Amino acid sequence: MPELTPDIDAIETQEWQDAIADVIEKDGANRAHFLLDKAVQQARAAGATLPFSATTPYQNTLASDDLPEFPGDLEMEWRIRTINRWNAMATVVRRNKESSEYGGHIASFASSAVMYDIGLNHFWRAKSAIHGGDLVFFQGHVVPGIYARSFMEGRIDEETLVNFRSEVDGKGLSSYPHPWLMPDYWQFPTVSMGLGPLMAIYQARFMKYMHNRGHIDMADRKVWCFLGDGEMDEPESLGAISLAAREGLDNLIFVVNCNLQRLDGPVRGNGKIVQELEGEFRGAGWEVIKLLWGKGWDELLEKDSSGRLRQLMDETVDGDYQTFKSKDGAYIRKNFFGKYPETAALVADWTDDQIWSLRRGGHDPEKVYATFKRATEVKGQPTCLLVKTVKGYGMGTAGEGQNTTHQQKKLAEDQLRAFRDRFKIPVSDEDLPKAPFVKLNNAQKAYLAERRAALGGAFPQRTWKDTPKLEIPPLTAFKAQLESSGEREISTTMAFVRILTTLLRDKNMGKNVVPIVPDESRTFGMEGLFRSVGIYNPLGQHYTPEDADQMMYYRESESGQVLQEGINEAGAMADWIAAATSYANHGVQMVPFFIYYSMFGFQRIGDLAWAAGDSRARGFMLGGTAGRTTLNGEGLQHEDGHSHILASTIPNCITYDPTFQHEVAVLIHHGMERMYGKDQEDVYFYLTLMNENYAHPEMPAGSEEGIIKGLYRLKKVKPAKAHVNLLGSGTILVQAMKAAEMLSADFGVTSDIWSATSLNELARDGQDAARHNRLNPLGDQKVPYVTSVLEGAKGPIIAATDYMKNYAEQIRAFVPGRFTVLGTDGYGRSDSRVNLRRFFEVDANHIAAAAMVDLYRDGTIDEKTLKAALKKYDIDGTKPNPRLV
Repeated sequence: MPELTPDIDAIETQEWQDAIADVIEKDGANRAHFLLDKAVQQARAAGATLPFSATTPYQNTLASDDLPEFPGDLEMEWRIRTINRWNAMATVVRRNKESSEYGGHIASFASSAVMYDIGLNHFWRAKSAIHGGDLVFFQGHVVPGIYARSFMEGRIDEETLVNFRSEVDGKGLSSYPHPWLMPDYWQFPTVSMGLGPLMAIYQARFMKYMHNRGHIDMADRKVWCFLGDGEMDEPESLGAISLAAREGLDNLIFVVNCNLQRLDGPVRGNGKIVQELEGEFRGAGWEVIKLLWGKGWDELLEKDSSGRLRQLMDETVDGDYQTFKSKDGAYIRKNFFGKYPETAALVADWTDDQIWSLRRGGHDPEKVYATFKRATEVKGQPTCLLVKTVKGYGMGTAGEGQNTTHQQKKLAEDQLRAFRDRFKIPVSDEDLPKAPFVKLNNAQKAYLAERRAALGGAFPQRTWKDTPKLEIPPLTAFKAQLESSGEREISTTMAFVRILTTLLRDKNMGKNVVPIVPDESRTFGMEGLFRSVGIYNPLGQHYTPEDADQMMYYRESESGQVLQEGINEAGAMADWIAAATSYANHGVQMVPFFIYYSMFGFQRIGDLAWAAGDSRARGFMLGGTAGRTTLNGEGLQHEDGHSHILASTIPNCITYDPTFQHEVAVLIHHGMERMYGKDQEDVYFYLTLMNENYAHPEMPAGSEEGIIKGLYRLKKVKPAKAHVNLLGSGTILVQAMKAAEMLSADFGVTSDIWSATSLNELARDGQDAARHNRLNPLGDQKVPYVTSVLEGAKGPIIAATDYMKNYAEQIRAFVPGRFTVLGTDGYGRSDSRVNLRRFFEVDANHIAAAAMVDLYRDGTIDEKTLKAALKKYDIDGTKPNPRLV
């Protein structure tokens, strides 16, 4: 900050200060803010270089005399909350008495118990017939407290609570929020740090999208996201906050639990995380409300006529604040208040116990309530609450304010006794070592039931069973894609866009389709959607686009259907998750199609892809320009030879690599039936699409089952003496078809052509069959689908794909006969498709040569014929391995 010039007229300065004080007294602080802002604008316009500060003093945003009346019974809520604290602690302690393998966390809920108590008692509405319900992203490490609350409400029984983190037999509770493992309870998965805030922003945005497009009445629904101050260092935590402000997401509330500690130590030992985050969020355009000090501090601040206490609060760093709460009142008196005579005098007549009892704002229920209430009233912008707490509050010597508190899983008997005595828990000395759960009395149960009844029912709760199914159009709706393209060459990307257009025009489900593109609509041939359905923008379009006179001009609309996120795969994926979980969060089935460069897919948003699986997402992801050799000219960073392998690791992600338009149509139709129609399965589909043009045949009769299961015979011929089976997917299947022609013309070798739409699905089916047979060795033995299909195939089988060899290798155990795999291991590079395929050894020449090698090994052809083939197909045995160069 530049130095201020000396005060050349102290009297004038005082007059200005008196004038502002007078405005505040007569018309309020907002009027003073308005006048000062106008003055600053005028000064800047005249050339003054006035510094900008995005932070406010280290004080509560809400004045102590401006708090609303608390609507509940403070004493009753304190009593219930202390029992909740005990039961949350006991949940972890009892598990770890049995075995330290189970783990768990005590300190995070201990720091935030008041916030969750206030939210559950007074703010978070359940989904009901008259309200859509609020969405809450719970901080992952606090779940013992949320389970303990549900136990007190009668939603979770004691046996289940005892089995915290024991999920294998289905009688336990998830370690963290997991919709996959607890589909009727948790709304969102949150423990992969940083994904919660990112997904919350896009859930809030999608809620407005749904409202603006007429799918729901958003009313006053809110998305709440609880975060740790340490979690805010994750890039994803702050990565989309500008979007939230830009789109005015006043349905979004971040609550950052600023207990000043991350997992190993202080978040900002030498600084102030609250001030840092305030600057980030205010600078981005959020409303920021700070709650730092509890009521006990109000008396001292009232007496702080010198301003020294406020100065001391501002200049004390977080590392010291943490240390204070790990010590005692005497230490705070000496090392905090004792820094200045004026502050020491403020507490001169206070006891050390009184000083120790000074609470941080997050532990004051009346102030938490006031802060939450103000947040729900903000209009036109998102809100961030920065709430200061103590990590491990109430744990005493077991970890309160200590660097080791996050890892604390057990409490010794004396620590349990101190906890019990501090919160007046009704547990006898005799029972103390067992850390028993404490149940509520009838009056306390009735109070909780009344509070939740007023808010619509139990919470948290995930509701999805009554969501209406969609009326899926028949496969014949895609008649054009099921027929031959004739001599016209098209790409599967183009075929997909036509299928998508058909769906958007469907009278029954067209309005439920959500096209999502990061910033490559023109790359994928989707620019026609700009005009036909529009790009969603809640502000509409207040400019004339450069291409307004063209047919497919860039059209933004508040009711637009396309979600376009700019160069932002993570944001687009968060969009997709919001749409793909709409059936549970809004009671409306939406059908999202997220299309992007496949190389930037599962490797860039892999964590979000796992979160999608955990969230029970339903939708389609389309990896465009897929394959290692398809996107010629773009080079190493763009060429995908592994996305199917990465996608295969997610249990409920169903993957396909179709070659022809009829396969794309069958798979999308099948996926819609499986996710939104008769089956209502919690799976999602990943399809790869190519930008290479070639002719597409008519769908062979009876091939639909094979397309879905992962393999079918595209072309069957009468076998000659030398016969092979060429199996491929994506554009490399076209190379296999060329290889078949070459083998026939050059050496009289016949070939059956097999389209392997999903080697991942074939592998899963084979593994499932093997598992069944291993567990039931004396019963009927299952035959893997790929085995049954290839059982009678004559001759060797050569599989070639545009992906790493592991993709096809995973079915080797289930393939009868000789099996050779070709793939594209190694880094991509820029060149023509012809040169790339030759380099990676997946072109027609290498496929044909591999077939001849296998025929020779089977004794079908002689050495002379093999040598002729290797020469004919220009095979160089000394060529460097593409994986290593």
